[in-house]
Amino acid sequence: MPQLKDIATQVRRDIVRMVHGVQSGHPGGSLGCADFLTALYFKVMDHKPEPFDMDGKNQDLFFLSNGHISPVFYSALARSGYFPVQELSTFRKLNSRLQGHPTTHEHLPGVRIASGSLGQGMSVAIGAALAKKLNNDKNLVFSLHGDGELEEGQIWESVMFAPHHKVDNLIITVDLNGQQIDGTTDDVAGLGDVGAKFEVFGWQVLHMNGNDMDDVVATLEKAKSLTGKGKPIAIIMKTVMGQGVDFMEGHHEWHGIAPSDEQLAKALAQLPETLGDY
Repeated sequence: MPQLKDIATQVRRDIVRMVHGVQSGHPGGSLGCADFLTALYFKVMDHKPEPFDMDGKNQDLFFLSNGHISPVFYSALARSGYFPVQELSTFRKLNSRLQGHPTTHEHLPGVRIASGSLGQGMSVAIGAALAKKLNNDKNLVFSLHGDGELEEGQIWESVMFAPHHKVDNLIITVDLNGQQIDGTTDDVAGLGDVGAKFEVFGWQVLHMNGNDMDDVVATLEKAKSLTGKGKPIAIIMKTVMGQGVDFMEGHHEWHGIAPSDEQLAKALAQLPETLGDY
C-alpha cells in the first residue's frame, strides 16, 4: 500500500518538525503509531472531516487515550482534512489550538475529548459505543492506549465492564512498544501476556505488527468484521518507539525529548517529503 506508506512517512516528518520547533513534545510513541493513525484516518474509518460534528452521529469515532502522542494525532487530523496543515506550525505555542495534550475548549476539529490523564480514554470510548447502540447508530468506536497506560486501574475497570455489557461495536488498540517514560515496561511494572489478560476478561483479541502497513490495515479490517458478535475487540499492536528514525528507535529516552538541529536534519534525511511540508 504505497500511498498509505507515503502518507505515514509525511506524518513522521511532521512529528519531528513539530516537536523540534518548540523543543517540547513526545516524538517516540508518536513515530511508532504513525502507521496506525494513517491507516485509521485514510483507509479504515468511516468519518467526516467537514463539517466537524462533535457528536459524530452516523460515523466512526476515534479517541486517543494516551494523549501525550498528540503530534501524530494532529498530523493525521490535518492531513485528512480536519483543519489546515499549516496550523501544525503552531504546535504547543501560546494560544494555539494544538496543545501538548489534546483539549476540547480550543474547539480543534477532530478532538472530542481532552486526554493526557492516562487511563480515561477507554471509559469514554465505551460510553460513546453504548450511546451509539442506544441511538441505533451502526458505526464503530476506536481508541488507542499505551502499554504503560495499562498500569492505570481505571483501564481494568473498563476491561471488565465492556464484555459484561457486550459492547461489541468497540475496537481498542494497545500500543505495545515496551517503553515508558521511566524505562522499559518490564522494568517499571511487567505487563505479562497482555493479550491473554484481555481474553480472560472476555474480549476478542487480535495481534498485529503496528509498523507493517499491510498488517495494520488487514487486522483493522478483520476487527471490523468481528464487531456485532457480542464481544468488544482488543488489538495488541507491537510497535517500535521512534520507528522511522534510526537513532530514536527502541529507546525510552525519546518518550518526551525533542531533537536538536543536527538530529532533526538527520531524522528528515530518513523521512522523504511526500505530501509537502507545512
